[in-house]
Amino acid sequence: MLRAMFDAAVAAAQPALRVPGFLPPRPRGRVVVVGAGKASAAMAKAVEDNWDGPISGLVVTRYGHGAPCRRIEIVEAAHPVPDDAGLNGAQRIRARVADLTADDLVLALISGGGSAVLSLPAPPVTLDELRALTSALLKSGANIVEMNTVRKHLSSIAGGRLAQAAFPAQVLTLAISDVPGDDPSTIGSGPTVPDPTTLAQARAVLAKYAIAPAPGIAARLADPAAETPKTLANARFELIAAPIQSLDAAAALARAQGYAVHSLGPDLEGESRDVARAHADLARAIRAGAGPVKAPCVVLSGGETTVTVRGRGRGGRDAEFALALAVELDGLPGVWGIAGDTDGIDGTEDNAGAIVAPDTLVRGPDARAFLADNDAYSYFARLGDLVVTGPTHTNVNDFRAILIEQA
Repeated sequence: MLRAMFDAAVAAAQPALRVPGFLPPRPRGRVVVVGAGKASAAMAKAVEDNWDGPISGLVVTRYGHGAPCRRIEIVEAAHPVPDDAGLNGAQRIRARVADLTADDLVLALISGGGSAVLSLPAPPVTLDELRALTSALLKSGANIVEMNTVRKHLSSIAGGRLAQAAFPAQVLTLAISDVPGDDPSTIGSGPTVPDPTTLAQARAVLAKYAIAPAPGIAARLADPAAETPKTLANARFELIAAPIQSLDAAAALARAQGYAVHSLGPDLEGESRDVARAHADLARAIRAGAGPVKAPCVVLSGGETTVTVRGRGRGGRDAEFALALAVELDGLPGVWGIAGDTDGIDGTEDNAGAIVAPDTLVRGPDARAFLADNDAYSYFARLGDLVVTGPTHTNVNDFRAILIEQA
């Protein structure tokens, strides 16, 4: 049941389902497709399959997340720490939109992961400096809004600068959201939409997490000319898939199987362990008959948690949530859970997440020791309870479900 709900959530956000209804009328001029993110290649294929005129373009996706396209070139690059392939792809995308006219249309396909795979450091920032900073931010516990506030101000393509480069062509963005609140400027670092964040906020993020910027980064963040555009006359935005739709799909499946549903919403944030503790407390209350809904039921939530990395183990935020949930539930009978990233990749690992059962702690080694070492992946691998999907070709953030049977 838990895995079926996860699969339903992923299916509801597939580009082949979501893209066709948002395609615009054919313009008088050219149509150039650009894009970035883990879902961008599948989005490009959906455009190709449903567009009845001439089209060309280039999108950059994560390694292993490509899709077979005939007219739109697919480039694969590193995520979450950028590499030369992503830099070269970003340079080529920027060049493709630089000579367009007001009759032309740029169709931008943006999804989560775009910040890393479409990396074009603005001078004097170097790619090595950006890579080191990205690694530091990933370990710091910074949330996605904070991370992208910094990255947008270090880029020649993010934070609206791609739309700037495309002017006077019109730019229509079709986006799949992987961020709490579905803020267009945060999804993939918003290369084609205005950016409300500021240089001062970017500097404050680094100060908050005690990250000392490299010389090129410090110089860039101190330069008033590096501020991102706050308005863009040529930019339009359509959100074609969001976490709430996927939660609704999972909820419909649960209700069809006779379970009541209590949704905590699609926008939860915080440390994975803290969010797990809150979910465990709620499950315990429901199990005791004192919760907001009666068992048998399912508790659903989405959003994006964070992990402050202090250990040396393996595991992303969803596996860490699952292991912390198991510890907090401490074998509570009649309660199961699943946590998974809808893109199929939990952090940098090959799993989407993990499943928790009442006997998770009994079947495994010392769960608290593994949690202390941020090694949830290894723990669940020993049990055979990792959720492994491979790339799903979409990305609507984390999915969590707690199934609670009657006492």
